[in-house]
Amino acid sequence: MSYEKVSQAHNICIGTKQTIKMVEAGKAETVFVAEDADPRITSKVVNLCNKHGIPIIYVDSMRKLGKACGIDVGAAMAASLIE
Repeated sequence: MSYEKVSQAHNICIGTKQTIKMVEAGKAETVFVAEDADPRITSKVVNLCNKHGIPIIYVDSMRKLGKACGIDVGAAMAASLIE
């Protein structure tokens, strides 16, 4: 499943602000977006990723994405970083 790729990533940033920062800085390799996250939050990141040519992987839920990132709360998005 797609969230297994998140847990396999070595360098990862979690959360909307951090993900946007990494995409804009050109440091994001792949962005993971929770399908049940608020579209008002995710649409900016999706547009930014499309503009920068960064692949987006959609994950079932915020809860699963958070768990895959190793945190106890849900996460709307996360990014694996270029090493």
